[in-house]
Amino acid sequence: MAKLSNGKIAILVVFLILLFDQILKIWVKTNMCLYEDIEITSWFIIRFVENPGMAFGIEILNKLFLSIFRIIAVLVIIYYLYKVIKKGVNTGFVVCLSLILAGAMGNIIDSAFYGIIFSESTPYSVATAFPAEGGYASFLHGKVVDMFYFPLIKINQVPDWIPIWGGGDFVFFRPIFNLADAAISVGVILLLLFERKHLMDKKPEEVNE
Repeated sequence: MAKLSNGKIAILVVFLILLFDQILKIWVKTNMCLYEDIEITSWFIIRFVENPGMAFGIEILNKLFLSIFRIIAVLVIIYYLYKVIKKGVNTGFVVCLSLILAGAMGNIIDSAFYGIIFSESTPYSVATAFPAEGGYASFLHGKVVDMFYFPLIKINQVPDWIPIWGGGDFVFFRPIFNLADAAISVGVILLLLFERKHLMDKKPEEVNE
């Protein structure tokens, strides 16, 4: 069986992440009310939330500026990925960059098109695709669909003397995220752990396959 080239591997990784990311987001958007839960286990919950900001529910910067920034970042990653593939960088580095690229693209799709395609999700109603009255937002102003919630550790009413969480409830892991966010995080972690040397490599063509 012929070995796939790094270019084809990059395309495959990006395609598969985008495919499963969008299938899951569209299913959640059109089958769940906002903030609705589906409990898989006590520590793995599908919870539908919409994020107008960045990954893991972080809200900073203007929405339009953020969407444009994401698009520019994706274009830069595409260009860089193309250059390192042409220079013969190793497959692991290509996979890491492809995961980051796919995750960024997945969230851009939400921001760019979901506001046009879907009606607004509420705690009392499920969104519909292509509503007669139009979508809930304009181009580049859509919200990102998040759904993975892993409350691995729960402590109710933390003692007052404990810093930061004293007097309140503690939950780890609290942020809710999607497959695109996970792809970005995994790509960055693998890059820093195993492929960091290639970020400093001025001659990737000398890296052996």
